[in-house]
Amino acid sequence: MAKSPSIPKGTRDFSPTEMRKRSYVFSKIREAFEKYGFEEISTPAMENIDTLTGKYGDEGDQLIFKVINSGDYLSKASIDSSTTSKSLSNQISEKALRYDLTIPFARYVVQNRNDITFPFRRCQIQNVWRADRPQKGRFREFYQCDADIIGTDSLIAEIELIQLYDDVFESLGLKNITVKVNNRKILSGLTEVIGESDKFREITIALDKLDKIGVDKVKIELLAKGISQEALQKLDFIFSMEGQAIEKLNQLKAVLVDSKVGSEGINELSYIIENLGDLGTKVVNLDFDVTLARGLDYYTGAIIEVISDDVQIGSIGGGGRYDDLTANFGLSGISGVGVSFGFDRICIALEELSLFPQNTSQNPELLFVNFGDKESKYCLKLLKQLRDEGIKSELYPKADKLKKQMQYANKKGFKKVVLVGESELKSKILTVKNMFDGSQKNMTFEELKTLKIKKL
Repeated sequence: MAKSPSIPKGTRDFSPTEMRKRSYVFSKIREAFEKYGFEEISTPAMENIDTLTGKYGDEGDQLIFKVINSGDYLSKASIDSSTTSKSLSNQISEKALRYDLTIPFARYVVQNRNDITFPFRRCQIQNVWRADRPQKGRFREFYQCDADIIGTDSLIAEIELIQLYDDVFESLGLKNITVKVNNRKILSGLTEVIGESDKFREITIALDKLDKIGVDKVKIELLAKGISQEALQKLDFIFSMEGQAIEKLNQLKAVLVDSKVGSEGINELSYIIENLGDLGTKVVNLDFDVTLARGLDYYTGAIIEVISDDVQIGSIGGGGRYDDLTANFGLSGISGVGVSFGFDRICIALEELSLFPQNTSQNPELLFVNFGDKESKYCLKLLKQLRDEGIKSELYPKADKLKKQMQYANKKGFKKVVLVGESELKSKILTVKNMFDGSQKNMTFEELKTLKIKKL
């Protein structure tokens, strides 16, 4: 017996119904991207492995899907008793599937800098791949929808990107959205004032796990990474800060008064929060979370994470400021900021909250029954004219029993069925059956063609 087919864990098939829903979400995001002046680009699914590695931190690098070289890839490998799986994979893999869209974008900017007008507003909607452990809302293949503004250090960019979130989620019917904000400079200031500046990376990696493992385990991990008990006690207050965003910032301002970098972070975040407060938001609640770290190494300023308060699914978006990401590819001094929409998690949230509209159907409105060769040839001529008018229509491909064709119409959700038999060919009067109430009506083709689609 043949083995039952399957797909890799963490990947999914999508039915026509699911694809219609996904297309609906894509359209809302694209509409907002266009409204804000973002221009779409596309980059390859595969990148050279040295483009990706070393940009996401050690944990991120471990999740990169490597692509084995084509041909006899082992012939050029040097294998001996000291060879490890990691050293071997480096020898036989020169390419990898993209882990995110931001690093490939930085590479794109450097390669195309002479053709780009800065500041450059870029958007990109494509698949990414991560060798992660699959679970609810976490996949190995998923879509990211990114928007970046690169070539300026103006904080207006951060303000606009949070407004973009607000517009997209409002258009999708999602309410009670919390956008958490922090600044890596504030985190740098904190490590400075507790005397652990050299442990910045270890501290941010541990803080980034707070939502997953809780405060106590974060503290245990910090101690295990060499953070002193005295430093941890100085840091302890950040786990219990309360109040509105600007109130918490003001509490922290006094703590970081002697830290230049920390004070810069406070001032930058205050500017963003105060301006968004003046402008107002529709569904977004802005919250300052000093423990927000976002583990990616390339963030240097503001960092952002988005969650839906109505669905327990983790973050549905995130991003931040990167001051010199293009320097990895030889172009220094180009600051940018970007956000990503967690497309697949957004779809899950819409499904759980029953927010998908009922009218996402893209099925043809009309089905022509097939009574035979002569009738089908006539129907094909009518179909061409209907489709030229933008009316979605279809001819059943074979002259099967009428019951079978009507069952097909029911299952596919056709609104009307057109019957063109021998008598209809002679009279040029079509029989049109309403699939909702079962009624039938005779009409000319011109009458059928001029029906409003909403009536179909």
